[in-house]
Amino acid sequence: MAEEGFLIAQEEYLKSGIHIGTKFKTKYMADFIYKTRPDGLSVLNLQKIDERIKLAANLLAQFEPEDILISSRRENSWKPVKMFGKVTGCKTFAGRYLPGVLTNPELKRYVEAKIVFVTDSWPDRNAIQDAMKIGIPVIALCDTNNQSNFIDLVIPCNNKGKKSLGLFFWLLAREYLRKIGKLKPKEDLKESVDDFTEE
Repeated sequence: MAEEGFLIAQEEYLKSGIHIGTKFKTKYMADFIYKTRPDGLSVLNLQKIDERIKLAANLLAQFEPEDILISSRRENSWKPVKMFGKVTGCKTFAGRYLPGVLTNPELKRYVEAKIVFVTDSWPDRNAIQDAMKIGIPVIALCDTNNQSNFIDLVIPCNNKGKKSLGLFFWLLAREYLRKIGKLKPKEDLKESVDDFTEE
C-alpha cells in the first residue's frame, strides 16, 4: 500500500489535507513548506511530514505509554487524542490545560510524564512551559503559522483539520504500537481512521 517508503499511500495523505497549511507562514516552518498555492495557502512537504511521523514513533517508542502525555486544547483533536490514548495506553489531556499539571503535585489533575506531545504550540503553550520547567522533551504538531521555540521535535502538518488530525493520530498509534511490539510489522489497528476522526 505504501509507496516510496511512505507509511501510507500518498493519496491517503492528500485526501486528509494533512499537507495544506495556512496563508501565514513563519520562518520556523520555512524548511517544511513545499510551495505556496495561487490562493495563498502554503503546502507542506509530504515527504517531510512522513519522515517526522516515523521519527516521532521512534522517539515515543523509547518511553512506556504511561510516561507519555498527549495534550490538546484544540477541539478538533480531542477525539483523535482520546482514541490515541485508548489504543496505546498513553495519558491524554484534551481540553484546557492548566499550568502546573506536570509541575504541581498539589493539583487534583497532576500527572507525571517523561515526554509531552502537543497538537498546536500556541494553544498548548502551558503544557510546553510545564515540560520545560521539569526538563522533559516536547513533540509538537506545527502548521505553517506556528513557532517552534522550545520544541524538540517539530512535525509539520495541518493541525487544525479534522481529517488531517484523525489520520495523523491513527498513523502515529499504529507506528508506535508496531515499534513497541504490540502490533506485528505489517499489522493494522482494529480501529479505522474514522474512529479517530471528529464528525
